[in-house]
Amino acid sequence: MLFEQRTVLLWLMLPSLLVLALLTGYPLVSVLLSAVTESNSQDASITFVGLAHFRALLDDFFFVTAVRNTLVFTLVAASSQVLLGLALALLFHRPFTGRRWLIPLLIYPMMLSTLVCSAIWRAWYHYDVGVINRVLMACGLPAQEWLSDPSRALYAIALVDTWQWTPMAFLILLAGLQAIPREVQEAAMVDGARGWQRFCYITLPLLARPLLLVVLLRSIDTFKLFDKAYVMTGGGPGNATETLSMLVYKYGFQFFDQGLASAAALLMLLISITMTLIYAHYLARGKKR
Repeated sequence: MLFEQRTVLLWLMLPSLLVLALLTGYPLVSVLLSAVTESNSQDASITFVGLAHFRALLDDFFFVTAVRNTLVFTLVAASSQVLLGLALALLFHRPFTGRRWLIPLLIYPMMLSTLVCSAIWRAWYHYDVGVINRVLMACGLPAQEWLSDPSRALYAIALVDTWQWTPMAFLILLAGLQAIPREVQEAAMVDGARGWQRFCYITLPLLARPLLLVVLLRSIDTFKLFDKAYVMTGGGPGNATETLSMLVYKYGFQFFDQGLASAAALLMLLISITMTLIYAHYLARGKKR
């Protein structure tokens, strides 16, 4: 009977598995083949080149710069969103007047289209008529070149991403806080634990899984940054905001070098899988405790 149930389940899963293989497996194999081969458009021949494209990427100044920009952006944006989301979750976990009206306003940026969000902030960042520079000048401070200064542009985009996606971290962490039994906190208060002690020894350990989930989701999402940088700066000034996703796009659709584009995409996939495995490791270790 158990064998028959498993057979039925496998047949029910078969259409989904076929769709998954078609939409995920085939493109992945195609990219892998493109990364280790070189095609000649003149005679339509394909030559196996092994790891030549990967070695070329490591020697490419633009690729190394894109990796550095991507890692810096991921670190700054993801850490900011997690910390701000945690602070907001702790703030809104306690009831106060107007809480039910402030939460929808707080998550509103997440509901905006990324292109709309980027266009709004690009107008706010404008040197002459932007709202941010007007506020700075009203306070007696000099106007800043937010998107045209190579040392500032990447962090300006990170601020936009933080504004849009901190609500996601906030919602997940708020749900995690509300799942913590109230009796645990009350018992700690009876034992004389102070607020900071309760946060370090009770709240944070019980919030570890939602916190790890937020770190994973935001790290992967910020790591594949493309749309905001493309709309707001186009990768400039120079290549100060050029990320790996933008470089893959340029290799494949501007320079028509499918080998380099596929190799760079595989490296991005490898880094994302590594992040996921680290999260799975810590999650499995937490279940064993």
